[in-house]
Amino acid sequence: MYPKLKFALSMAIFGSIGLFSIKTGLPSIELVFVRCVCASILLGIIWGFHSLKTKNQKKTVIPRREYILALLCGVFLVINWVFFFRSIEVMPITVAVSIYHLAPVIVLLLGTFIFKEKITGLGMLFFFICFLGTLLVGGIHQQSSIADFLSNGVLWAFAAALFYAFTSITGKGIQTLSPLATTVIQTTLGIILLFPLVDWSNFLHLTFENWFYILVTGFIHTGFVFYLFFSGLRELKAQTIAILVFIDPIVAILLDVLILNYRPDIFQLVGIFLVFAGISYSPKKAKNIEKVAAG
Repeated sequence: MYPKLKFALSMAIFGSIGLFSIKTGLPSIELVFVRCVCASILLGIIWGFHSLKTKNQKKTVIPRREYILALLCGVFLVINWVFFFRSIEVMPITVAVSIYHLAPVIVLLLGTFIFKEKITGLGMLFFFICFLGTLLVGGIHQQSSIADFLSNGVLWAFAAALFYAFTSITGKGIQTLSPLATTVIQTTLGIILLFPLVDWSNFLHLTFENWFYILVTGFIHTGFVFYLFFSGLRELKAQTIAILVFIDPIVAILLDVLILNYRPDIFQLVGIFLVFAGISYSPKKAKNIEKVAAG
C-alpha cells in the first residue's frame, strides 16, 4: 500500500473514533484501558513477526535514553487519550475535535520556551486567531459566565491537546527505537497505569453492540490505525503530512453533523474556520521545533 494512502486511511479512521467511542458505552478511563489492551495484543504480534523476519540482520543498539523517552511519551499519550474521550463525553464531537487539534499551535508555543525558537509577529497573529476560534467553537457566546464556559468540557479538550503536544515533542527524540516497539511500550505502560483505576462494574451491563464498538475502537482505531500511521509516516514529506492530517477532523465533523445531527451555530462555524486557519500555519513553523527536539 502506498505511504500516502496508508496515512490518509489512518487519518480517516482516526476521524471516526469519536462516533465509535460514544457507542461503546464506556467512560474514558475504561475505554482507554481497552484500547491499550487491544493495541498491545495486535501491535505486539506484528512486532513479533517483524522481529523474526529481521533476526538475522545486524542489531541496532538502542540508547537507554530512548526507552526513557518512550515511557515518558507513553504517560503523556495515555493522559491525552483519557482527556480527549472525557471531552467527548461532555461536549459535541465537533467542538472537542476542533479544540483538540490546537496541538500543533501548542507545539509551536512550547517550542518558543523550551527550545528558544523565536515566534514571529505572523505566528502570534495566527495564535490569537486560533485562540479566538477556540472561544467561539467552545460556545463562549452561549454561556452566562467564564465559569460556565470552562465547565462545559473545554478544559478537557484543551488538556488533551496540551498532552498531545507533549507527546509530539517527546516522541521526536526517539530516533532509533522502531515505531512499533515504541507504541507497544506505550500501550503496555497504559495497561499498567490504568489497571488500578478501572471500574469493572462499567463492563457488566454492556450489550453485544457495545462490545462490537469497543473491539473495533481497540483493534481497528488503535492497533491497526497505528500500524498504518507509522508505516506511512516516515516515508512522507512534512508538507504532505501537514495536509493529510486534516482528513481526521474533517471526517469527525462530517460524521457528527450527518449521523449525530449536531448543528453548530454561526459563531461556532466561524470558530471552526478560525481554528483550522490558524492550524494550517502552525505545522510549517513547527517543523523547525521538531528538528531541535529530535536533536
